Order: sequence, then structure tokens, then C-alpha cells
Amino acid sequence: MKLQTGTVVTLKVAREVSPHGFFLTDGGQDVLLHYSEVVGEVKPGDDVSVFLFHDTEDRLAATMKQPLIRMGEVALLEVVDIHPRFGCFLEMGLGRNLLLPYSELPELPEVQPQVGDKVFVQLDRDKAGRLLAKLAGEEALKRLCFPAPASWRNTWVAARVYKPLKIGTFVVCDGGVVGFGVIGMIHPSERVRPLRLGEEVQVRVTFVRDDGNVNLSMRPPKQIGRDEDAERLLAFLRERPNGAMPYSDETPADLIQKRFGISKSAFKRALGKLMKEGAVYQQGSWTYLKQQEQQEQQPVSD
Repeated sequence: MKLQTGTVVTLKVAREVSPHGFFLTDGGQDVLLHYSEVVGEVKPGDDVSVFLFHDTEDRLAATMKQPLIRMGEVALLEVVDIHPRFGCFLEMGLGRNLLLPYSELPELPEVQPQVGDKVFVQLDRDKAGRLLAKLAGEEALKRLCFPAPASWRNTWVAARVYKPLKIGTFVVCDGGVVGFGVIGMIHPSERVRPLRLGEEVQVRVTFVRDDGNVNLSMRPPKQIGRDEDAERLLAFLRERPNGAMPYSDETPADLIQKRFGISKSAFKRALGKLMKEGAVYQQGSWTYLKQQEQQEQQPVSD
């Protein structure tokens, strides 16, 4: 069988060739084990377990070091460098980096990974047999994940983005000691900002679905969120000329989302709270601070 990169195989040490290293063989093909890739002591005649890759001269080579990923596995690897044309380079535990090609990355720059982010990937090979990374999709991730228990509802969990889309951000929620994790989705209305591929984010479980996946939110529960949103609207109005803003119950949802980063329903809840408290009033398509509220904001003259 032909030796291929990305696999761990047991080969016999055929001979030592100084100053390069040891040549290993499967009986039909020889592979160089560089001195720098040796772990422990090795001598001709030994059987050694090695991981196969391409060295800097593009030759099939072996290492006794343990990689963070092997062919057929899913691994969470850290982004250690970014090239504007080639893509992201990932730490794979061998003193060399693994390329995640630019073609695998999201089109929008704001949701592409940054150094320090971690991405779920699998190993792949190019036409020359050299190792590359490819993003792990839901099918591969789902095999490792477990269904969320009902007790997760309304709890906060850490999640890692594996697919950032306009229609929603797909993540793996950390399973902790229970296991690999849980597949989840953050609806656009539940995001407070764009989320990058590989970014870790704290999210609240809003619903546990029948398939074991979860719906998530970056926002607090409605009551807490309503109070926070109301304070933000009040602060916004206080900074506006004459304490007025051209936003009201009649304002389209997309304008609300674009200006305040919240849904139309959240906006109406916050506005309703302020109106009930007598802090603001609406007239036409505008919202105004009550006169008393405005006067309280005026600086006191000496």
C-alpha cells in the first residue's frame, strides 16, 4: 500500500545516513526520518511509529512527534498566522503550520478568523499529496456531539463558531466533562455583532430542540434585556438635539437593527417601559424625552 501523508504508520528503520537521519521502510518504499524528528533513541532494525508529512523540500518524510490532528479526525486548531492570499496557518503540534486555504474562509472579511481564534478542521491533501486543512462541517461535528439536556435551557455556555452565515451563526457549545459539545445556532436577531469563524462567545440557551441542537442568544433574558435596552435608548435621547429621535413604533425593523443592534420587538419593549415610566412620549414617527426629563439634563448655571 502506498504511504500517504496524514497517517500514522509503523515502519522499520532500514539504515542511518548522516548528517540527515534514518531511512524507514515498509518493504517497498523508503521515507526519511530527519534527526530533528526523532523522539528517544532509534537504531537500525527498530520498528517505529511515525506520522507522515511533506518536509520543507516537498519530500515525503516522517516524524515521531505526535500531531494534533490525523487524517479522518476532527480537531480544534489555533490560528497562528494569516496570509492575505493563501489563508490561515494553524498550529498542528509538529513545529510547522498547517494551511487552511483562503477558499475555505468566509467571503466577508469581518467574519474571517483572527490570530488566536480556533477552528474545527479535518485533514485534506492537495493534488501533490501535501497536507491541507479543511473546515469540519456539521455532518462531521454532529457525529462527535451529544444532544443537549433540557436543563441547559436559559443557562449560559461557551460556544465556538464553525459557520458564520447571514441567516445565522452556527456554533459548537462546549460540553465540558460531559463530552465534545452540542450543535447550536444564533439567529441574526440574537446577535449583538458579527461573529468570526473560530471565535469563542458566551451565549444563552433559549430553546432545546427535539433533535438535541439548541437555539442561542447573545442577549440576556427579555426582562433584563428590556431594562438594559431602555437605558441605552434613554442615553441616546439625552445626547440628541432637543431630546428627540426619528425612531418610534412605526420604524421598520431593519432600521432599528442597523441603528441600535436590537430587534423591533426588543425596541418596542424598551420604549414601552420608558413610556410607562413617563420618561418619553411619541409623536408621529418621532420619540421625545419628556420636558421634565430634558430639564433634569440641563447644566446648572452659577
